[in-house]
Amino acid sequence: MNKIFVDACLGKETPYTPVWMMRQAGRYLPEYMAVRAEAGNFLNLCHNPEKACEVTLQPMDIVGVDAAILFSDILVIPDEMGMDLSFVKGEGPKFSDPISSQEDLDKLIGGKEASDKLIYVYDTIKLIREQLADDKALIGFAGSPWTLATYMIEGQGTKTYNLCKKMMYSNPELLHNILAKVTEIVKLYMERQIESGIDVVQIFDSWATAIEPSKYDEFSWKYMIEISDYLKSKYPNIPIILFPKGVPAFLDKVYGNFDVFGVDWSTPMELAKEKLGDKYVLQGNMEPCRLYSKEATKECVESLANTMKDGRHIFNLGHGILPDVPVENAKYFVKLCQEVSKREV
Repeated sequence: MNKIFVDACLGKETPYTPVWMMRQAGRYLPEYMAVRAEAGNFLNLCHNPEKACEVTLQPMDIVGVDAAILFSDILVIPDEMGMDLSFVKGEGPKFSDPISSQEDLDKLIGGKEASDKLIYVYDTIKLIREQLADDKALIGFAGSPWTLATYMIEGQGTKTYNLCKKMMYSNPELLHNILAKVTEIVKLYMERQIESGIDVVQIFDSWATAIEPSKYDEFSWKYMIEISDYLKSKYPNIPIILFPKGVPAFLDKVYGNFDVFGVDWSTPMELAKEKLGDKYVLQGNMEPCRLYSKEATKECVESLANTMKDGRHIFNLGHGILPDVPVENAKYFVKLCQEVSKREV
């Protein structure tokens, strides 16, 4: 059965422009919070296929989005490489043993051994696939090597990236070794996700904006393209979405064999269309805080629909939905996107 989201990713004509939201399975939904409370903590939820399946499917039924995205976390990869991950309330993820040397890196598991340890993710995908409607797509994902490396080096989220960037300029060989090791695991991880039932892959480079333009290709984009090339060589019909956050200055430098470019909210969609619209389907890019107001949501959705009226677009936010957004407003956004973009096919 045709899946409208997959068709849109491949640039095919669809009866309307599909819509989903990053972080759509999350804290803005009371139903999610109930399941998370049952699980005990965030990591337990990620590790429990039945509960992870349940929260993956909730936005399909409650909000009406056109695709489900696997519930997991980008940091399960370094966690299974052997780093000690915890989620501290009010502070976010933390590693007690960040990487600062080649010796630290050599202690970590790599390749197939690491990807095999993520069996709970593959089991979650299989459960979702059994329960998801045949005409709905399932999105799998991973963090980009650079984004994963920032957590592995800093030990937590950061606003300055000083440890990562110190390594970038003073010991680039070590940083490249970290990125290469992570890249190999992401390739195998995404391959196993596809084999388990994923329809579309998205790679998140959440911290792309931390790298100056002249260094971005060397330390991030080329590794994302290496992953995309690997997956396309094996699964040419599986759409790939690349989402580098905060890179309007880099648009002229975007290249590679992938299908959809995720446009963040700081990048004007008109600019993205001018630079990339002929090469890639564009996804995004409403400012997430507009969801606090139906009027602000309507203004943006209608503007996006007008800019992208010739198709080759997927509605989404320009980053993740925030925890205190009213569910009613999320429903309004999804329904409005579907209605304003209806067309004859």
